[in-house]
Amino acid sequence: MFRAALRLSVSGARSLTRSRPQYTASVAARSYSHGKQETDEEFDARWVTYFNKPDIDAWELRKGMNTFIGYDLIPEPKILEAALRACRRLNDLTNAIRILEAVKDKSGPHKEIYPYVLQELRPTLSELDIPTPEELGIDKA
Repeated sequence: MFRAALRLSVSGARSLTRSRPQYTASVAARSYSHGKQETDEEFDARWVTYFNKPDIDAWELRKGMNTFIGYDLIPEPKILEAALRACRRLNDLTNAIRILEAVKDKSGPHKEIYPYVLQELRPTLSELDIPTPEELGIDKA
């Protein structure tokens, strides 16, 4: 009986002092993207095409803008122009102003980006008769 207890305690002590096997399997780098990389021009063209769809509805417009604003980038003026034209086709002034507010918010600490975007969009804003948040006085909140 003592022998069994001694065997158990010795094997228990051995397992405590036994070092764990070291696994040194090499870690392979994985590429999760199997498709080709999209260029900036292709990316811009895809979104311009999306917003230029003649049958776009209000839900698709909001869905597209939510997806687009979720990216870690500030939209090019040509993409914003297509989105603003979609807003005008839908007679959706509120979304047009939200788009401009989102661009201002995405600009963050880079204060020179939002004025540049407005400068590039000024002819389109005038043509579509879309006021900026600053012109409406809602940027003061």
